[in-house]
Amino acid sequence: MSPTDTRTLLLETALNLIWNSNYNSVGVNEICKQAGVTKGSFYHHFESKAELFCEATTHHWDHIRQDLDCILSPINTPLEQLENWIQFIYINKVGEDKDNVPGCALFSAGMQIGCGETRITETLQLMTERGAKYNQALVRGLLNGNYLERAQEKDIEQIARLMQQYVQGAISHAQVTRNIDNVKLDLPQGIYRLIGLKPEFWYSAKPTWPCSVTV
Repeated sequence: MSPTDTRTLLLETALNLIWNSNYNSVGVNEICKQAGVTKGSFYHHFESKAELFCEATTHHWDHIRQDLDCILSPINTPLEQLENWIQFIYINKVGEDKDNVPGCALFSAGMQIGCGETRITETLQLMTERGAKYNQALVRGLLNGNYLERAQEKDIEQIARLMQQYVQGAISHAQVTRNIDNVKLDLPQGIYRLIGLKPEFWYSAKPTWPCSVTV
């Protein structure tokens, strides 16, 4: 296996393990065992688990960005983009198994780590900012298309943050209550209300995503 392949394998193995467990419970030994590499190989590529997590986060973002580019493609109407975004959350964050709601491993890791790992905190903040920019583009398209009741240009940045906060809260609630039916019912209406989508446009478009393979 080439050094590049080994590095990619470690990144993807770490993501999978953390996604199915949590950051604190996954150690370097387990990552190496699951990846089938030695600890020497691990430390050749990464100085610590924290560095691996930061690099894995960037690796994950490269794939998520492809999906977001597809979701917000100009070939889709603003309403289709909105429904695509909601569909993306259903598939990647909620799933179909009430006993295993995936949620966001990166968000969960940030909650576990707190302020102790500055580099990890900064990496997660960057991920959040990148996601918010896509949300801003989504809301701006709806605003320019006259689909929103109240929003103004100056509100877009705050709305984008509120979208992130609402989604994370809804997913966390589903993980605790193990009720994915409610979150799938409530999520669209909550988003519609939050962004001020005019009622005549609620559920008026069908999602056109997935249009690419998620990782």
